[in-house]
Amino acid sequence: MCTRMRALLCVKAQQLLSRGFIHPVRPSTAVRWQAAPSKLFCSSPPDGNNTPPSMLRHLTSKIKATGPIPVAEYMREVLTNPVKGYYVRNNMLGPEGDFITSPEISQIFGELIGVWIISEWMGAGQPKQLQLVELGPGKGSLASDVLRVFSQLQSVLGGASVSLHLVEVSPALSLLQAQNLTGNRSQEADAEDDPVYRRGETDAGLPVSWYHQLDDVPTGFSVFVAHEFFDALPIHKFQRTEKGWREVLVDIDPEKPDTLRFVVAPAPTLASTSLVQADETRDHVEVSAEGGVIVQQLARRIIEDGGAALIIDYGHNGTKTDTFRGFKGHQLHDVLASPGSADLTADVDFNYLRRMAGGGVACLGPVTQRTFLKNMGIDTRMQVLLRNCSDPSTRKQLISSYNMLTNPAKMGERFHFFSLLHPSRLAKPQKPEGLKLEKKKSPAPLPVAGFTELKFA
Repeated sequence: MCTRMRALLCVKAQQLLSRGFIHPVRPSTAVRWQAAPSKLFCSSPPDGNNTPPSMLRHLTSKIKATGPIPVAEYMREVLTNPVKGYYVRNNMLGPEGDFITSPEISQIFGELIGVWIISEWMGAGQPKQLQLVELGPGKGSLASDVLRVFSQLQSVLGGASVSLHLVEVSPALSLLQAQNLTGNRSQEADAEDDPVYRRGETDAGLPVSWYHQLDDVPTGFSVFVAHEFFDALPIHKFQRTEKGWREVLVDIDPEKPDTLRFVVAPAPTLASTSLVQADETRDHVEVSAEGGVIVQQLARRIIEDGGAALIIDYGHNGTKTDTFRGFKGHQLHDVLASPGSADLTADVDFNYLRRMAGGGVACLGPVTQRTFLKNMGIDTRMQVLLRNCSDPSTRKQLISSYNMLTNPAKMGERFHFFSLLHPSRLAKPQKPEGLKLEKKKSPAPLPVAGFTELKFA
């Protein structure tokens, strides 16, 4: 990639960081990442209802018919059941919902992600096509902030064809995303078998498409963003016993027919024999097989079509054990109580994602959110915003949101950034061979913004 163009991006990014407010600061509130006590073998009664909720009735009927179910199946039913699922029925985001995410706390978060995406597009040689693909786009706040950066850095993007592709299973959230991103310029697909179930365009005329699954997104150079997406994918839970690894299942408490409980499978299951690594040293393990499949899909697409993936989530590098927990009204909630009424989540195992991505892509990270945002210039942006803000309450809100995003005791070191890149992105310079001394060396690969400090010219 031309060094002059990267220098131009740095100048443009610096100009972007030097601008004042574009939107009001978003409200801050409690977030769902606070530590949860282990409740692995606790039974969980419903929330005081005499009549079991419909999701609980559905699950108890299923268990009575087929026996105890894996935690992954329980999680999938509770979150994405097409009729009763938590994500399908609810708008769970924001101060009035069950949790709030970084893009809702501060617009700066999405702006810096936008700069990162353009930086990687340029690092790939400025392809004529740029597909921004977001998995689990929430309210559309992150995509909105990224597209605003695209608009402001249009001179860098030049004539590239830019489009937005959203992978979303929730009808309620897709409508909210459409309103926030396209206003009234979207409509549902006419045919039920159309992989694009909704289409629209932004104020700037950029096409926006909605899909139920990643496989339906068109091929082509893409930058994939997954913010708090992998933590909601179903996990299998395994416990080491004297007889070897056994899967943890969800069953009905025989003494309380309307209450669910965890049990340990008496014999090995297919999952326990295939998903636990032979050299595993922990006594309890959580594995998201679905997360592994999606990372393999991302890796394959990056290898074949170019691009990058940025995964942002709370997680660990293969060290934690029991992290499965629920959130309701910004408070911890028993994962087996009133299923369907609360969000379910588990820390992402980045070591597992790296292993599943394979050797065909380059993996960077995980680095903490604090490190990534500081490398991207959040301090510069904050200084400018405070310098241009005279309202005391807004200044207080700015400082509070910055603290929430970067404080190690809050989101700063609980959330991590992990990236998949095409191997050519980090390829070493070619050396001249034989007598071809006139051949120029290929330029050294440029640092990946966020994972190294972004330098301004």
